[in-house]
Amino acid sequence: MDLLQDHLTRARASGGVFARTVAVPPWGLRLAGSIQLSLHAVVQGRAWLWFDDPEAAIELAPGELALVRGGVDHHIAHEPAAACLDPEEFRARHAHDTHLDDRRATVFLCGAYRFSGDVGEGLLRALPQALPLSAAVGDPLHDVIAVLSRELAGSEPGRQTVLDRLLDILLVLAIRTSFRTSGSAPRWFRASADPRLGAALQAMHDDATRAWTVPELAAVSGLSRAAFARSFQRALGQAPMQYLTDWRMTLARDYLRTDQSTLAQVAERTGYASPYAFAAAFRRHHGEPPGQWRQQQLERYAGSEDGTGAAGDGVHFV
Repeated sequence: MDLLQDHLTRARASGGVFARTVAVPPWGLRLAGSIQLSLHAVVQGRAWLWFDDPEAAIELAPGELALVRGGVDHHIAHEPAAACLDPEEFRARHAHDTHLDDRRATVFLCGAYRFSGDVGEGLLRALPQALPLSAAVGDPLHDVIAVLSRELAGSEPGRQTVLDRLLDILLVLAIRTSFRTSGSAPRWFRASADPRLGAALQAMHDDATRAWTVPELAAVSGLSRAAFARSFQRALGQAPMQYLTDWRMTLARDYLRTDQSTLAQVAERTGYASPYAFAAAFRRHHGEPPGQWRQQQLERYAGSEDGTGAAGDGVHFV
């Protein structure tokens, strides 16, 4: 399992909503910033996407898509500064705009996603607020968008399963492209491109429970201990053992937050010899014991609408 796959597996998008919309101008849609991650792809016509300033709108043509990270509301419309409706109003206004042969119509796809846990939050933070991507002919993104459009237009058996799988593929391709082209890509992603550091990072992710030492990781990388420690510090901004501890604590928070594991089970799954050793490490890292942290998370969960802190219900607009 490579590092990106490991992060995506642990932060699997859930609650995804897929919509295929046909809209004849004038049209505009406003989507809430509470949606953790949105994806918009144009199949026919043109669309414009912006946040607060319509003059900074991003144009999307057929075969192009944009990833939009949550935080602030965003708008997508037939032209910049067009009046934008909430999803329910938009659906009612354009319920009869279904004629694909109307040259004025824009056909676009929207997906809305929730990411889980700290791993998911880390992936989201690494993405820009809006990321436009162009899918040229021959690009896998282009092919996936074309298949999605055909599936959404039909009603073949197993359609939802196909859409779910294509949704995963589209999201992975978009994130991968973002990390390869963006200066804000996570350090672990950039470092994983170095075969030597990548081997050590992969070893830690493959077996976070192992009592790794710097000499062992240096041997995995094929470097001397000193050269490995220097290279790792330069690329990751922290020492190898600190990276391993941070990763173990990330896993621990997700285990504590999302399942009923005992502290002994969490300790075993994160490489600590006993629940006492784990609790001491957790307290050093977070300033409070794991049991208290878990209780706070449970209270937070009970106080949220859907347990994730991300409201996605407002995107059911077609």
